[in-house]
Amino acid sequence: MTLVGKKQYSSVCIKWIHLYCRYGRKDTGLNRGVEMKKVSKWTYLLLFLGTGVIYLSCVDHWEVYTKPLAQAKNWYQNLEVEEKLLAYTNNVQAAGEPSFIVGKQEGQDTSPDASGIDNMETSDNQVPGSGRDEPISIGDEGGTADEGETGKENPEGAESGGETPPDSPDKPEADEGSGDGSEGESPEGEASEGGAADEKVPEDMGPRYMTVEDDYFADAVFIGDSRTMGLFEYGDLEETAEFYCSRGLTVFEMFEAKLASVPDSKKKISVEEALQQKSFSKIYLMIGINEMGGNMPPWVEEYKNAVEKLKELQPDAIIYVQAIIKVTAKRSAQGDYITNEGIDLRNEAIAQLADNEKVFYLDVNPLICDETGGMIPDYTTDGVHLKAKYIEIWKDFLKTHAICLDE
Repeated sequence: MTLVGKKQYSSVCIKWIHLYCRYGRKDTGLNRGVEMKKVSKWTYLLLFLGTGVIYLSCVDHWEVYTKPLAQAKNWYQNLEVEEKLLAYTNNVQAAGEPSFIVGKQEGQDTSPDASGIDNMETSDNQVPGSGRDEPISIGDEGGTADEGETGKENPEGAESGGETPPDSPDKPEADEGSGDGSEGESPEGEASEGGAADEKVPEDMGPRYMTVEDDYFADAVFIGDSRTMGLFEYGDLEETAEFYCSRGLTVFEMFEAKLASVPDSKKKISVEEALQQKSFSKIYLMIGINEMGGNMPPWVEEYKNAVEKLKELQPDAIIYVQAIIKVTAKRSAQGDYITNEGIDLRNEAIAQLADNEKVFYLDVNPLICDETGGMIPDYTTDGVHLKAKYIEIWKDFLKTHAICLDE
């Protein structure tokens, strides 16, 4: 090869090398960059999903989906009831037996389908976990009716009427039911049958409650600690009632805590300022679990002062002092400051503050506790706070225990 040929060959090789270094490496780097971007995109997505799963599993315990699932379940149950009712109606119309429907209206429960629908409607009214219907709050009124009927069922002097006076000599209705016909035996000389019983019932019975809907809480305020926070978050009342609550709140700092939001502002004011600016008809107070480690007498005194201050700030409001919700038996046995025995002592002190005129005591513990006296373990994740789906038990209890002040 001549010198000229060698120079030309060398120049061509140099050009190819130059082109490779200029474009080949750039293309390779570009491809690698695209691949790295794809890997980064999937990595971030997987990290995001993994973080969400860890949070929902370990922290939230998937409670965020409890409310939508409960709503979907209720919708499905209502739809199933409507379908069965529609099918029953179509069957009756196809059979052409209107007399069957009349028989049902007259109280003859001869239809299996009809009785099933009634049962389903009744189960919808049951308080979850209690096994009882919602109108449990009016049991006192039912007792009053039973007493009145008992006095009227033995007008001719049945044997039970003759045995009653020795056991309860202070009941004039038993004397009237004995058939003697003497009105002079009545201690107060009342002429009407059952009149004395009707007058004595209000002395023996406690507060009279009624069942209400969610709008009853439209002029109510809930004050409390993390338990009340749970009612706020999962009770579907955040748009209806006011909530002045926070985790770790105690009765000693209740009025100074800045928990009340100011409309059209990010600023928050103290509970005392909020109660001075806005009037409420009902006040629900649930507080005390965070003070379990302190001495009880100062706490009782401070709780009493708080109730008196609520009366001053809201003179027209009914005050519901709620019992401290108990913890599970396992949590109580850990040996620290939170024990169910201590909660019972504080609840007894709270109950003594109720005068049944302006201050009323409510205790939801019987509905959420088992035979050990502690909270049902399945109702909680940490032994202290109710799961979201069991907040409904507490809410339904409040709805069936609205005080009835009508005389």
